[in-house]
Amino acid sequence: MSDNNNNNNKLIRWESLPSEIATDIFLRLPIKSIIICTSVSKPWKSQIQNPTFISTHLHQSRNKNKNLLVFSLYSHTHKESYALHNEDDPDFTQLARFDYPFHVPFLHSPNGIYRVVGTCNGLFCLSDDKLTYSDRLCLWNPCVRKLVYLPFPNVTYATHGGFDATIGFGFDPKTNDYKVVRLVTLLDSFDLEHSRTVAEIYSLSTGEWRMLDASLVPKCALSRREPQAFVNGALHWVAFRRADDDDNSLQHFVLVFDLGNEVFREILVPELPDYTSKFVGLLSVSVSTYGNSIALFQNGYFSLVKGCQTGDFYLWVMEEYGVASSWTKVLKIGEGIPRPIGFKRNGEEVVLLSYDGQLVSWVPWSNEFKHLEIIGYEDTFVDYYVESLVLLDKVANGTVTY
Repeated sequence: MSDNNNNNNKLIRWESLPSEIATDIFLRLPIKSIIICTSVSKPWKSQIQNPTFISTHLHQSRNKNKNLLVFSLYSHTHKESYALHNEDDPDFTQLARFDYPFHVPFLHSPNGIYRVVGTCNGLFCLSDDKLTYSDRLCLWNPCVRKLVYLPFPNVTYATHGGFDATIGFGFDPKTNDYKVVRLVTLLDSFDLEHSRTVAEIYSLSTGEWRMLDASLVPKCALSRREPQAFVNGALHWVAFRRADDDDNSLQHFVLVFDLGNEVFREILVPELPDYTSKFVGLLSVSVSTYGNSIALFQNGYFSLVKGCQTGDFYLWVMEEYGVASSWTKVLKIGEGIPRPIGFKRNGEEVVLLSYDGQLVSWVPWSNEFKHLEIIGYEDTFVDYYVESLVLLDKVANGTVTY
């Protein structure tokens, strides 16, 4: 009887703790321990799943994050790998590897392969459009072992015919909501003059897609699966349109979509070589996050004659975000440079995918290369990652816990 009384007293003492003290205790625990605590008692579960606690934990996790996520698709097995590495460690030590849930039959992609659209606050946005047209997207938090399947979008092959789709994913701080933006270039004709781009937006809070007013979408086109950069509450892609003065050349620019105001704007890019006007190939240029600004990787062009990538490599950084005159060419190197896929946190090192599939860290200013001892293969994706509890409180339709 005395033991039971002692246990009851202990329980009372814990429950009598001020909520701010209990919160502080939970915040000091590793995320796996926090998840376990949700199974201890209903009060603990309620406190941990409270949106305020989830937001506080995310803020703390962001402040101490030093992890770089590396995603690779192994070409010989078509299996995906998600690994976290400590970027401050000279040896780039692997800290963790995420279990990939989609090999479970009922979770598997119809196409068999997912690619990473982007990461934000511990969430992955995944799309299975790697091999063919697909309508399947999901948001996944491996830390809480939960994912949300998005409903089918409004624009599909069945409804509109052929298209090229570019997807963006980010967080809207104004509404405290996660949004997926889908820009779809409808291929009414292979002539850019007759193609048009429409936009639709998915909101995690509502669980629905909605079309954006067509008058708000600039007349332009984007390459299929164009890489995104999520910076300062906005999504960025490289887009293009016909130049006004020359039907044979294309004008490239950075297309920006503000997630809060849901409006588009454009950022001029520096003067780039115009291979298209010579009918020799297609310019290969992409945008990347660079601290609180953006950078451009201009990796030559895809030669229509040779059938491969060729030309000089340029790296441009925007020193002052949004100011086109602040574009600075960091370097130019002759052809043969491996494919750039992102920056390490300090922005001073570029992560490259070499021609033999190895990931390489490169310091442009000193031309120092270092092999990271990581196999990249195709569709390698590098981004910062923070552990979070986002989705822990999600119980809506389309949510799967595994």
